[in-house]
Amino acid sequence: MRKNLKAKIMESLSSVLPISAIVLLLSFTLVPQMPIGTLMMFMLGSILLILGMGFFSLGADMSMMPMGDGIGNEVARISGKSKWRIIPICFLIGAFITIAEPDLQVLARQVPAVPDAVIILTVAAGVGAFLVISVLRTLLSKISLNRLLVGFYVLVFLLSAFVPKEFLAVAFDAGGVTTGPITVPFIMALGIGVAAMQRNGKKAEEDSFGMVALCSIGPILAVLIMGMCLSNTEISYTPFTVTTVFFSQEVGLQFLNGFPMYIKEVALGLLPVIAFFGIFQITSLRLKKESLIRIVIGLLYTYIGLVLFLTGVNVGFMPAGNYLGSAIAEQGYNWILIPIGMLVGYFIVAAEPAVHVLNKQVEEITGGAIPQKAMQLSLSIGVSFSVGIAMLRVLTGMSILWFLIPGYAVAIGLSWKVPKIFTAVAFDSGGVASGPMTATFLLPFAMGACSALGGDVLTDAFGIVAMVAMTPLVTIQCLGLFYQRKLRRTKEVTDAEASLMAPEDDIIDFDSLETANLGNIPNSGEESDE
Repeated sequence: MRKNLKAKIMESLSSVLPISAIVLLLSFTLVPQMPIGTLMMFMLGSILLILGMGFFSLGADMSMMPMGDGIGNEVARISGKSKWRIIPICFLIGAFITIAEPDLQVLARQVPAVPDAVIILTVAAGVGAFLVISVLRTLLSKISLNRLLVGFYVLVFLLSAFVPKEFLAVAFDAGGVTTGPITVPFIMALGIGVAAMQRNGKKAEEDSFGMVALCSIGPILAVLIMGMCLSNTEISYTPFTVTTVFFSQEVGLQFLNGFPMYIKEVALGLLPVIAFFGIFQITSLRLKKESLIRIVIGLLYTYIGLVLFLTGVNVGFMPAGNYLGSAIAEQGYNWILIPIGMLVGYFIVAAEPAVHVLNKQVEEITGGAIPQKAMQLSLSIGVSFSVGIAMLRVLTGMSILWFLIPGYAVAIGLSWKVPKIFTAVAFDSGGVASGPMTATFLLPFAMGACSALGGDVLTDAFGIVAMVAMTPLVTIQCLGLFYQRKLRRTKEVTDAEASLMAPEDDIIDFDSLETANLGNIPNSGEESDE
């Protein structure tokens, strides 16, 4: 276990080091006037981030994934007796886990005119409702994922026409932040557990993903509806304030003052997961003592990791991000925000803890067909473009709909051309990529730049989370097209009938082209035989 922890910490070091180096380089070049206290807080936050990601990754493997998988199996078993019995169970699971999601707390505190509790409860209800929809989709398997995505996103953009522009970006941001480090591992494992009980082979692979994607739509719709109800509310923005410190002792005090809050927040966040698992363990799971001990130790690692991680990014990264955005925007060549934003976006997604969970699960479920390195590269490219677009919006004040509508149109169009599993993974990755690093560094970065330029923060800066959640939908599906065409070019199909008769549960290894069989990759536009 000690060796595993060391390996996880070294993995997180390689993920966090590039973004730390970029900020350090900027502080010596473009922003030499950056307060030394702010820089010290960032560097100390980076250390906590590295340790936190290491503990969290190991803890998620040991506890969150087995717990979600076990509950998923039981949900599928209960549904065999009555589908209606699982509706309140799934709604409560989704709602309670979302209420304590740290990313949502960060976003709620930055939205003016609306009480934090209203936003949190609205978003929680959206996640709960769509977790029910996604579980029922897996169990009933009557509607394909891409058809549901088309229908719900059409509804989203129709409602967008009736919502005040101040709520528009916030609604799309809410869809991204709800799928954070606590929600993602559990919901992903829940989906895998339900799919494993209901399906075999290829169909189980396809249905293992897509739950996070649907759960990201619920908050968008919920906040849009809330915005319609509050259309007459006057909204004013309170500028973000950067904590300025001058001495090393003050830096230490900032973190010491932050620890108690995140110790409490993470405890509240994990409590619903533990409570639901405890109920299922007592009533039906009844796991052996050895398995329970491993889960308890894993929960302890997860708790320590999230406390360290969230303290590091909230105390150390938010002031640095806001100051850098403001200082760079005040330069005479503020267009440089776009390339700097793209560079930061490329590397910062690797520091999202839930991204590592997703990449590992995708590689394991597909038997190496979609390798972690390919997933990470596609995500990095997608987030790089999204931050570049967000900086363009900050500079020009362009409406977010000019980018979201064509972006989602392309993503949904691709869903009919690529293998189904790539579509599900792509829409899951959109929610996973927009985690705490986006909410605590990129969003303050955009807010600082927007304030310095005299723009409207609510309409021009908010929305960066939504952009980060959108672009991976395109890049991951382009990855699917690349692999599909690569197979068609290199694999000579000698007998089409033999290809159709291949076992449905064969796992495709794209890295081993000699054994890969294109017939095992179903096109999204085709209906399932089951």
